[in-house]
Amino acid sequence: MIQVRDAALHLGVTGHGPDIVVLTGGPGCVQYLEHDEISPLGYRAWYPEPRGVGRSGGGPHTMEEAIADLEGIRAAVGVASWIVVGHSWGCDLAVRYAVEHPQAVTAVVGIAGKGPQRDRTWSAAYEAGKATELPVDIDWAPDVHAALSDSFTEWIHRPDLWRGLADCAVPMHFIAAGDDIRPPWPLAQLAALVPRGRFSIVPGVPHDFWFTHPDVWTETVTNACTTW
Repeated sequence: MIQVRDAALHLGVTGHGPDIVVLTGGPGCVQYLEHDEISPLGYRAWYPEPRGVGRSGGGPHTMEEAIADLEGIRAAVGVASWIVVGHSWGCDLAVRYAVEHPQAVTAVVGIAGKGPQRDRTWSAAYEAGKATELPVDIDWAPDVHAALSDSFTEWIHRPDLWRGLADCAVPMHFIAAGDDIRPPWPLAQLAALVPRGRFSIVPGVPHDFWFTHPDVWTETVTNACTTW
């Protein structure tokens, strides 16, 4: 546990080497990526659990507060800057973190994210595919989910959103899962927008391929972190 502002937050760590912070999805899910067998190779990986979720104290919060927590954790553990790996919702949080704190973020690796949008055709495709998606049992906090979802909506409606993304010099690699029910075009658009963006697809894997294809996950994350 680590004290950040007014809450004690769970923080796991694996490995040795350059620093990575790994953000999970939801929003409001527990830290489901904290497993030695899927940790990126050759890195020291930090695994924060969001406030109000699982082993962490606190409660519902905004994206601004989530980013403040990440900055508080970074300062507490003495990391100058780190690669931010985000899965699903964690990808979207990582992007905002990089835009607002570029000095703290060496690079972003965003996997299977939604992107800063609430497009009807995207949502329709997602809803149509939900019945076919492999269920993965992950604990989550509904009140945290609701608060962060509202904050996400506020963020994507900001007038300076796209200007901030287009001006962000942090390298960003967006990776789509080939068999994800979530359409990948928002990630491709982000990669084309940010000055140092990349986009790739991992074929034949679902959204939660950290669970279904752990070896592919580890290879994908490790390779993405070492190509900058």
